[in-house]
Amino acid sequence: MNISIFTIGKLKEKYLKQGIEEYVKRLGAYAKIDIIELADEKAPENLSDIEMEQVKDKEGERLLAKMPDDMHVIALAINGKMKSSEQLADDLDKLATYGKSKIGFVIGGSLGLSDAVLKRADDQLSFSKMTFPHQLMRLILVEQVYRAFRINRGEPYHK
Repeated sequence: MNISIFTIGKLKEKYLKQGIEEYVKRLGAYAKIDIIELADEKAPENLSDIEMEQVKDKEGERLLAKMPDDMHVIALAINGKMKSSEQLADDLDKLATYGKSKIGFVIGGSLGLSDAVLKRADDQLSFSKMTFPHQLMRLILVEQVYRAFRINRGEPYHK
């Protein structure tokens, strides 16, 4: 399975980079993982609603340009469906069973994802009703994908 994680913005925090690198290394035994970082749109702090949509649209265009047509896309969105780790593992297993070998997870920038990206997504996933920094979501996501593979292989993993 080929898993791509599309993200807006560069990761600067060393401790997050180290955590992500560790899980990407562990995932190498199960799947090919690519993390595709795309530039965030530079914008002032106080944006109008229209300006926020324009920023999300520009970031969305960059995201969509990188996604192959045959990729199954899962957008991380606060309004997405919440799932247990076991449910995510089952979803990934079913995708593999039905021949979906390219899976793309999408993490938006600080303003979220554009409507166009949400429409392109085959699924929307929420990790919580809480808001997390998009940089931290990368680490949480790679850990959960790793956990999913462990669950699907019946291998032990702490609860």
